[in-house]
Amino acid sequence: MKFLLDENVKKELLKFLKQKGFDVVFKPKELSNGTLAEFSKLEQRVLISNDRHFTNSPKFSKEKIFSVVWLRIPQDKPEILLNKFSELLDKIKPEEFKGKLIILYEDKFEINSLC
Repeated sequence: MKFLLDENVKKELLKFLKQKGFDVVFKPKELSNGTLAEFSKLEQRVLISNDRHFTNSPKFSKEKIFSVVWLRIPQDKPEILLNKFSELLDKIKPEEFKGKLIILYEDKFEINSLC
């Protein structure tokens, strides 16, 4: 499973995923959201972002982006982020990410299809 971290995601998540053995890349600020989506689709990477723009917009449909995990956990709570992301990885199989918008909260997660 491969991940693409948006520039607004805590670096702790990057380190955590790499320690777990995942293929993870962190993209710099200068890349547009459209370029991130293209990269996600091309390399079949799950895009992880705090950015609402990637949530169920026709601009970022399942034809244009591989998968999105939208983080709804406050940035000042990295330990909760790591715990919840670990829980998500334990409960969801890699093949279940494709074409999905996963919203990760402090106390739960939701799985929706991308439009």
